[in-house]
Amino acid sequence: MLLRKFARSSGLNAVLVVFAFAGYVHGQASAGSFTLQQVLSAPFTSDLVAAAAKNRVAWVTDTEGRHNLWMAEPGASGWTSKQLTHYTDDDGLGVNTPQWTADADAVVYERGGSNDDESRPPNPAWLVKGVTQQIWVVPVAGGEPRLIGDGHLPAVSPDGKTLAFVRDKEIWTARLDAPDDKPAQLLVTRGDASQLNWSPDGKKLAFKSDRDDHSFIAVFDFEKRAVVFLDPSTDEDQSPAWSPDSTRVAFVRVPTQTDYYDAFPQRTGEPWSIHVADAETGERRAMWRATEGEGSVFRAVESDAQLMWVAGNRIVFPWERDGWLHLYSIPASGGDPELLTPGEFEVDHVAEAPKGDAIVYDSNQNDVDRRHIWRIALNSAGAPIAPKALTSGDGIETKPAIASDNETVVVLRSDARVPIRAAVVDAGKLVDLAPQAIPADFPATKLVTPQQVIFSAADGLTLHGQLFMPPNARAGRRLPALVFFHGGSKRQMLLGWHYMEYYSNAYSMNQYLASRGYIVLSVNYRSGIGYGLNFREALNFGTDGASEYNDVLGAGLYLKSRSDVDPARIGCWGGSYGGYLTALALARASTLFAAGVDFHGVHNWLLEFGEFSPGLDPQKVKDFERKAFESSPMAFISTWRSPVLLIQGDDDRDVAFSETIQLAEALRKQKVDFEELIFPDEIHAFLLHRHWLKAYGAEADFFDRKLKDSGSASSQ
Repeated sequence: MLLRKFARSSGLNAVLVVFAFAGYVHGQASAGSFTLQQVLSAPFTSDLVAAAAKNRVAWVTDTEGRHNLWMAEPGASGWTSKQLTHYTDDDGLGVNTPQWTADADAVVYERGGSNDDESRPPNPAWLVKGVTQQIWVVPVAGGEPRLIGDGHLPAVSPDGKTLAFVRDKEIWTARLDAPDDKPAQLLVTRGDASQLNWSPDGKKLAFKSDRDDHSFIAVFDFEKRAVVFLDPSTDEDQSPAWSPDSTRVAFVRVPTQTDYYDAFPQRTGEPWSIHVADAETGERRAMWRATEGEGSVFRAVESDAQLMWVAGNRIVFPWERDGWLHLYSIPASGGDPELLTPGEFEVDHVAEAPKGDAIVYDSNQNDVDRRHIWRIALNSAGAPIAPKALTSGDGIETKPAIASDNETVVVLRSDARVPIRAAVVDAGKLVDLAPQAIPADFPATKLVTPQQVIFSAADGLTLHGQLFMPPNARAGRRLPALVFFHGGSKRQMLLGWHYMEYYSNAYSMNQYLASRGYIVLSVNYRSGIGYGLNFREALNFGTDGASEYNDVLGAGLYLKSRSDVDPARIGCWGGSYGGYLTALALARASTLFAAGVDFHGVHNWLLEFGEFSPGLDPQKVKDFERKAFESSPMAFISTWRSPVLLIQGDDDRDVAFSETIQLAEALRKQKVDFEELIFPDEIHAFLLHRHWLKAYGAEADFFDRKLKDSGSASSQ
């Protein structure tokens, strides 16, 4: 891994200077400050899951690249927690999708790297034996994890005896109650199997069979050893949900579109629908179809289950009927949907109570730039009782689950100073389940609290952002400033640590940059979530005209207008889609943005396209490609003047590595000052913690050299 610096030289071509970057450590802590290592040291918590018994819960932590399982349970003196697995290396091998056994005495989980439709899983740590996806089970009482076999997407049967999982796109099973039995392939079928869902009686398994340009919902009957496809069509079927009596399956049907690319805004379309089919025959029994206009395009909540079959034989589902993502309830036999969560806010993560008589969810109701937990109780007829707020305040609470007692709610929580962690809602208060996991030297007390700012884009659109003010800010002093652009683009940055690991890391970096004397503005630009359908599906965004550039300009001009910002020292940074906007800012507004750091950004939209549908009008394709290129930073390379640091892994499976190659070549020809930090065999969202440290260290060093006065870096 090398950092390559291309320095401009008067009358000469750029000179390549190469130096070793291994062992780079940034930021010795001084009095009142902290190191990059310290602010990235706390565990990131994810995959919170409740057991079906004993009120136990489990979750996954990533502590400086070491991925492990934890669990907690209530006792006479309160909740106790412990670590179940003890992996010790920063090796890029993640722990994912934990699943409790029926008796809550063991946790099944996936370990390894996903191959993301590539020929092999990523291996940025260069492990000699390579990397595979494997299924493991670990007992709660103690002992070493036991290997089940290669595979991913584990699903435990209701009786806890059988495990279904996916290996090489096919469904396999293993006996959890017979450790000596070897896993066996369940069936052979075309397509890529996913979304495995056992029937409540454990006799059938529903799953999605993806066929690239369409998908089916299928049911395998273990007694008959037969599979039936549910009302197959040319559309995309997904999200199977079982009726409580195991006789029917509800699923979502999204009309196939061969001429749609997801970087285009799509406010309306051919309406999606919900189908209910007989699990024995596959015949459709009932159907509901979205209305024309707003809400006609399916928008999922951030949960595994999009449909929940609840009390009163009703189905709860997400819908944007009024331009906001809400929950609705409808009789399984069909009828008119009932709005459960009215208001101008968005529902995010949703979970169902074990008895089907309640729904918990997080939303930004009454607090647009945070998340809090709400509960809806359902009576025996499925009728809802008004939503009740379970949490509020200055924190962020998300991804709720209901424990086996059908009452206790567990969540992931964060705030401005402490990252996301597992907690239980106890009498309206939040109690952390594993406070001992936070390192003693984690600099929580030294972090700043970001301020909500609302400002205008260049075209007048109202934008929200989070402003990180450095501790050394004082009246009369002008400081360097930075704009942070998130990726996605369908994301929302919050007034605290984020619930996605990529953006939790970015929040750490923004805190670190603030500690080093930068005013940092994190901007929620158009095409992000949290502010309604029309904001997310912004007109002319992305490949359709890059209307987000108005937000880029608005953020830069907002900082320039502040009396505490030096207008000559404004920079920008971001990753993925944020890297795209960083490059767009530097290419089109080098007079405003003096420097930038671009993590794996898109620079030429044409490099991201796959093959177009053969049925598309050639002129339409030509017009699309022309507009897409005109929306790319490469279209404005001739006006790019500001220095930039380019960072990417060359096994990136989300943004082509050729994006950085092409940009580097163009910048070299333009004699623009640029530097590179390339990670061999690393993917888009870096798997190795040490790579994040090195990348962020390089970023801080780059901005210090480009935006701070000579000799003043240590004093700021």
